[in-house]
Amino acid sequence: MSRRFPFYFAIALLIIAGISLASFRHISLGVPFAVGEQRPVWMVEARVDFVALGNPVLVSLHLPERPPGFRQLTEQAASPGYGFSIIQRSQERRGEWSIRQASGPQTLYYSIQLVADGNVQPLIPDTPPLAEAVFWEEPQATAARELVQRARQKSSTSESFTRELIKLLQSSDPDQNTALLLASNEYVDLVTRMLNYAGVPAQTADGLKLEDARRRQMLRPFLQVYNGREWLTFNPETGEQGLPGDVLLWRQTAPSLLDVMGGTQSSVSFSMLRQTVPALQLSREESERQGLGLMSLYQLPIEEQGMFRMLLLLPLGALVVAFMRIIIGVRTSGTFMPVLIAIAFVQTSLVPGLIAFIAVVSLGLLMRSYLSSLNLLLVSRISALIILVIFITTGLSIVGYQMGFNTGMTVTFFPMVILAWTIERMSILWEEEGPHEVMVQGAGSLFVAVMAYLVMDAPLARHLTFNFPELHLVVLGLILLMGNYTGYKLSELRRFYPMKVYDR
Repeated sequence: MSRRFPFYFAIALLIIAGISLASFRHISLGVPFAVGEQRPVWMVEARVDFVALGNPVLVSLHLPERPPGFRQLTEQAASPGYGFSIIQRSQERRGEWSIRQASGPQTLYYSIQLVADGNVQPLIPDTPPLAEAVFWEEPQATAARELVQRARQKSSTSESFTRELIKLLQSSDPDQNTALLLASNEYVDLVTRMLNYAGVPAQTADGLKLEDARRRQMLRPFLQVYNGREWLTFNPETGEQGLPGDVLLWRQTAPSLLDVMGGTQSSVSFSMLRQTVPALQLSREESERQGLGLMSLYQLPIEEQGMFRMLLLLPLGALVVAFMRIIIGVRTSGTFMPVLIAIAFVQTSLVPGLIAFIAVVSLGLLMRSYLSSLNLLLVSRISALIILVIFITTGLSIVGYQMGFNTGMTVTFFPMVILAWTIERMSILWEEEGPHEVMVQGAGSLFVAVMAYLVMDAPLARHLTFNFPELHLVVLGLILLMGNYTGYKLSELRRFYPMKVYDR
């Protein structure tokens, strides 16, 4: 086994860990990989109307709880003069409005904000439900018994039995037994009663078809059958199993939708509106709701968030510098000085930053040539350069502002020190290697800085580095992998061009 195997194994672990953690954050918390991704959100409003009789009023409305295919974001009630509370009863949630005295027409509102989420699982009963006892009078008992027997002969499970029973009841040419039962019963209630009569636990549920900007909509009945593990939803008209993606199950296990005490002529209707919100905002709300906010940098103060937004871009700049120097072979003044220049460009934007950098370095080289004639010690010379660089930067900012350039040089003290060292290095390089080498390394530094700036300033890079900081493990693995490269740099391949000409 190669001695480098542990090294490559560690790099593979870093890359796999970074991608796995980012995928976990994306799947579990819904943090989007794309910048500016939008997600549809449904705002559903229930309106309760009734006529109060001048007595104390208590209104109870069933509220959806973990409806299949949807995740609840927010909910609120608008009920002037009424007290409102949400009551949890076993697997049933109800909103209750109360008032000491009311008379005349009354209107109450309840709104809920939902987002489609296929990971939401339906409610599982605490105890397996049993089929309700159903009693028929003759001749309906005989008709029901014969229909159940015919459906049972063509089925083997609760689901298939339900479909066969619906086919018999929806037949275009019903027999006498079917016609008798349909004539004396509501269709959905009839299907539910016959399923319970056959020993299959069944219930009716109310669903709301979601359509943008619709008002005064009513709930539609759906059929639910318990198969021993969970409630399965069927369309009672067609027998189709499953819930359409545009249907919100408002009521599932509750015995009633609306109860009004102290009022008459009660009714409930629904309005809905489709909106779009940033997916990142939804993920932040979801992480806070689940108590996973500790995994996010958004829990930090705003000032520290801004600092980390800039700090987390540095690994990308380091990756670009490592690639340009190790693989391409671009010569720069200093190892990672281009990264710091790129950070300054991010703060000032590219063109003003380039102009300011070239102006500061050019003026600094002129002043450095004067300082060299004084034969000062290195510490004094660098200290003097830092002060001169600050003066130059301040002067350029004032002149730029007077000329109408409001960007300015928003560079902190740390790049000032780096600029001073850059001027010192270039000055020494000028004395030792000549102006040509200064131009080569200076141009190389600016070129690499511009490349790093383009990567670091990309909206996708800003988004991923801050929202998926674990991806820096991947960046670390790539940098370590490039550090093991000992082959030719791309810029060195031009040395072999004469061999190609000679071979011809």
